[in-house]
Amino acid sequence: MEAVAKLNNYPTSPRKMRLLADLIRGMKVEKALAILDHNPKHPAVPLRKLVLSAISNWKAKNEGEDETALLVKTIFVDGARVIKRMRPAPQGRGYRVRKRSNHVTVIVDIPGGTAIKAAKPVVEETVVEEPVATKKAAAKKTATKKAAAPKKDKVAKEKK
Repeated sequence: MEAVAKLNNYPTSPRKMRLLADLIRGMKVEKALAILDHNPKHPAVPLRKLVLSAISNWKAKNEGEDETALLVKTIFVDGARVIKRMRPAPQGRGYRVRKRSNHVTVIVDIPGGTAIKAAKPVVEETVVEEPVATKKAAAKKTATKKAAAPKKDKVAKEKK
């Protein structure tokens, strides 16, 4: 059973965090932790802590199971709040500085899934299409033409 860990409003741009997230997506957890441990980028530290949190969440859900085959199933980075500040610029103007932050979500799981997922039955629904009535549509068209014809006759009679 998969486990989720979230990091909300971390004050670095989503683009910088996505560079690291792309490095570890789909990897085994031990290898991902090693990569993040030796990466010089500053968001590597909180991302490593987040992966460790996801591992501990998985252990809490699946007591007694082996976590050596655990991998980073999904990781995604979304934009969060943006703090707007002003910076002085030449000739009395001001430049807007946008201090971005992000939300990171990590999902870890064993590659094959668990037996609980496989035991869940799949229900399929059949859709029955009803035949389209074309005769009714044709009848409506002729009814509108007949209704339009008498109006012309009334106008012609009035002119006489």
